[in-house]
Amino acid sequence: MIFTLICRSIILYVLILFLIRIMGKRQIGEMQPFELVITLVIADLATIPMAETALPLIQGVIPLFTLVCIHYLICLLSRKSVKFRRLFSGKPVILLDNDGINYENMRKVNMNFNDLLEGLHSAGYFNLEELLYVILQTNGTMTVINRAPYAPLTADDLQIKKEQATLPMIIVSKGKIMNENLKLANIDEKFLLKNIEKVGIKSLKDILILTFDNNGKIYVQPCKGKFQTIQTEYQGGNW
Repeated sequence: MIFTLICRSIILYVLILFLIRIMGKRQIGEMQPFELVITLVIADLATIPMAETALPLIQGVIPLFTLVCIHYLICLLSRKSVKFRRLFSGKPVILLDNDGINYENMRKVNMNFNDLLEGLHSAGYFNLEELLYVILQTNGTMTVINRAPYAPLTADDLQIKKEQATLPMIIVSKGKIMNENLKLANIDEKFLLKNIEKVGIKSLKDILILTFDNNGKIYVQPCKGKFQTIQTEYQGGNW
């Protein structure tokens, strides 16, 4: 009995994990309403065959696959048709515009002033007069546009030249080389060893983590000791 429950739980866990991966990688707060409903129903359906050993496992699997097929069909139709997308996902709603708060739109989405202010505070905005638009997206998140005098300054506004942002890759993790990333960075072990010796590290096995960005900078932290950064002669990558 116990062994049967364990087996059924493992099978359903792997199955649900597989189905969720098929559905996409959205976070809960980024899901459209129909995606959240399907996710909740899948979670509820999975508990029935997991605990009811008298119920054939296939009777629990079929509804799960059916819901994923429905999800795929809705996503497909939503990509093809704007009307269908609005039916299932709705459309963005302007809560605040150039004239101030649009209370009529707030009523349509069943929001009050506390909900609006709480959402703005969570996003780091506190003064309504500084905002030009507040848009409630279909997944429940708020998009905020500042009025020009309150918009953050950019490097272009100040005519400051900034270095391009870099994307570090993990090359060594707990002494193990990530060969795929090593190949993508177009470097080899000799290159790494040559550079880490500059900061007194003799072996890659002594490294807790080592990252390499497309400007040729190495961040390395040994298993024992403080991290170091090394600027190499690498000419820059294109990943």
